[in-house]
Amino acid sequence: MKDANKMSATDAADATDAPLNPATPARTGPNEEDRAPMTFTVRVFIYLVGVHFIAAFLFFLFYVAGAK
Repeated sequence: MKDANKMSATDAADATDAPLNPATPARTGPNEEDRAPMTFTVRVFIYLVGVHFIAAFLFFLFYVAGAK
């Protein structure tokens, strides 16, 4: 066993138990686990469209009521 103060960078790399070729590649982008489910995304889209439709309808009502 070598003295810890006299270890080089290659000795330190050899001392780890990490495999040289990992079974899973490094993550480069968003994983499917990080994304919301498709049903949730569709539901949010429908809610947003619905809320904007209701807001536009109310705006239209106030616009018509104010035009004398």
